[in-house]
Amino acid sequence: MTWNDRLGAVGVWRGWTATDAALARTVEELGYGTVWQGATPTSDLRAAEELLDATTSLVVATGVVNIWRSDPVELADSYHRIRARHPGRLLVGIGSGHREATPERVRPLDAMAAYLDVLDDRGVPVEDRLLSALGPKMLAMAAERSAGTHPYLTVPAQTRAQRELLGPGVLVAPEQTVVLDDDPVSARRTARAFLEMYLGLVNYTSTMQRAGFTADDVADGGSDALVDAIVAHGSAGDLAAAVRAHLDAGADHVCIQVQPAAGDVVTALRAVAGGLGPAARR
Repeated sequence: MTWNDRLGAVGVWRGWTATDAALARTVEELGYGTVWQGATPTSDLRAAEELLDATTSLVVATGVVNIWRSDPVELADSYHRIRARHPGRLLVGIGSGHREATPERVRPLDAMAAYLDVLDDRGVPVEDRLLSALGPKMLAMAAERSAGTHPYLTVPAQTRAQRELLGPGVLVAPEQTVVLDDDPVSARRTARAFLEMYLGLVNYTSTMQRAGFTADDVADGGSDALVDAIVAHGSAGDLAAAVRAHLDAGADHVCIQVQPAAGDVVTALRAVAGGLGPAARR
């Protein structure tokens, strides 16, 4: 079974507290293969279990559990509880977050290695876990000790570089933020409101600059070039094209995050699904 067979080509990323059973059923009905629970879901995985109980084939992935805030033993026990009832439908994404949120800490690579050691000891298989990896050392760990990587706020050129570095078979599942709005002025306003927090975090701005953006691009709310590259906006066709660009660059799976998150996300999800067609979604 390929990653595309398991996850589908396209999924939906949304904050875990904002994704209920009704939305999960709608996502499944629209043909998306996976729901990604973002914004640091808890290690009891009860929210993931609720979505799995409410659907029949949808995969639920955490995007991501934060290693500084979540007990690895509880995460492993939760994984086994859910796997027993929903085999093959849970993917545990974990990450080290950003330094501003946890300033006093050991080196993220060392902390991640220790966290994975616990998951190993508790029998969580490599193929059912993945890392939010952006830098080369964390990417190497993702390839060696997990299914792969779930990068956030990256562009297709970075997807291509990750595929070239990791080789075939390793899961590359980037997130793509989208705004369904044909007016570039209002669409960029929405995009900048979304990006405001991230442009103040070193790990994200460093990743953006590794993609070729300058210090000026990430300053003062982000340049138009940066905003347009990271947050796809426009018609359903434009958003579908942004998803395809990641797939063409070597992604196994792309999860879309609709902004504004407080708005009617289903309309945008339906529009993108229509733009992609069934073959691209499953």
